Amino acid sequence: MFRLYKLKNYNFRLVILLAAVSSLGVLLVGSAMKSLQTKQLAGVLLGVAVMVVVSLIDFSWILNFSWILYGANLVLLLAVFLTGDDAKGATRWLELGPLRFQPTELSKILLILFFAKFLMDHEEDLNKPRTILKAVGLLAVPLALVFAQPDLKNTITLALVFCVLMYLAGLSYKIIGGILLVAVPLTVIFLMIVVQPDQKLLKDYQRNRIMAFLYPDNEEYSDDTMQQDNSIMAIGSGKLTGKGYDNSEVSSVSKSNFVSEIQTDFIFAVAGEELGFVGGCTIIVLLFLISFECLRTSRRAKDLSGKLICCGVGTVVAFQSFLNICVATGLTPNTGTPLPFVSYGLTSIVSLYIGMGLVLNVGLQNRNYLGGEGHEHRINRARL
Repeated sequence: MFRLYKLKNYNFRLVILLAAVSSLGVLLVGSAMKSLQTKQLAGVLLGVAVMVVVSLIDFSWILNFSWILYGANLVLLLAVFLTGDDAKGATRWLELGPLRFQPTELSKILLILFFAKFLMDHEEDLNKPRTILKAVGLLAVPLALVFAQPDLKNTITLALVFCVLMYLAGLSYKIIGGILLVAVPLTVIFLMIVVQPDQKLLKDYQRNRIMAFLYPDNEEYSDDTMQQDNSIMAIGSGKLTGKGYDNSEVSSVSKSNFVSEIQTDFIFAVAGEELGFVGGCTIIVLLFLISFECLRTSRRAKDLSGKLICCGVGTVVAFQSFLNICVATGLTPNTGTPLPFVSYGLTSIVSLYIGMGLVLNVGLQNRNYLGGEGHEHRINRARL
C-alpha cells in the first residue's frame, strides 16, 4: 500500500501550480459571494490533505480494487435517484448529514481508475470487437445514469475521457476511422432532431441553451443569452488590468447580480472584470500548465495504467477549463461546467485533488523507481 519514495521525485511544480490556481479561486469566490469564501478555503485545505495522502499510496495497489470502485460508483449514481436532492430541475446531489455531495464529480476519477486497469489488462486484445464492446458496455451503464440526472455536460466529459483512454491504450486507427464514419452522421442527425420543438431527446432547458447559441438574436431565447451576454460584458469591462479585486463599483456586472451562478459557472467573468486580461490569462496559463504536468508525468509512468491515469486526469482538467471559459466568453452554449480549482464546489475540488494525488504517485513511481521490495521497475517508453 505505502512504499518508500524519494523526495526528489515528488512533483513540487505541480503542487505549486495547484496552490496558485486554488488561491486565486478562493479570492474570486470570496469576491463573487463573500459567505462562501470560508467554505471554499476549507475545501481546498481538505483537498490538499487528501491529495498528499493519496500521493503516498501505491496506485497499483488501488487498481487491485478496480471492480469494487466501479461497483461503488454505480451505487452512488443509483443512490442519487433514490435519495437525491433536486436542484433547479436536476437530481444530482446526495445529502450526507450537513454536507451535500455530487457523485458525478467523483465518478470521473473512479472511472479513470477502472478503465486504466481494464485497458492495461486487455492491452493485447484491445482491438478485438469483443473487448471493445465490453469496454463500451461498462461505460454505458454509468453514462446512462449520469445522462438521466440530467447532466449532459458530464455525460460528454465522461465519454470524451473514455475515448482519450482508448486511443492512448492503442486502439487501431482503422477502428477509430470507422467509429468516426458512424459518429459524425449520428451527431448531425442528433442536432437536426434537437432543434425541432417537439423533440424528446433533451430537456427543454438544454434545448433552449443550444437554440440560444444558434439563434442569439431570437427574442424567444433572450433569457438564455442574457447570462452569457452579461458575462462577456463583464470580461470586456476589465480591459487589461481589471477594475480591482473585490471592487464595489456600481457598474460592476458581477456585483450588480447581472450574472447568476457567478461563483460557479461564470467565475471567469469575475476574473475578467476584476483582474482584467492579465488575470484571465494567468488562470488559463496555470490550468494549461497543470494539464501539461499531467501529460509530462504520464511519459515517465512505470506502466500503461499509470500513463492512462495521468492522461485521464489531465483531460478532465483541460476539457472542463476549455468548456467553462468558452461558455463565459460566448463561444459555446451554456453548459454549467465549473472551472477546475477555481469555481465554488467542494465535491469538485476534492475529487480533482484526489486525481492530482494519483498523478503525483505515478510520478513518484517513475520508470527508474527503486521499489520497497528492492527491485527496479523498468518499462519501455509508453506511446503518447
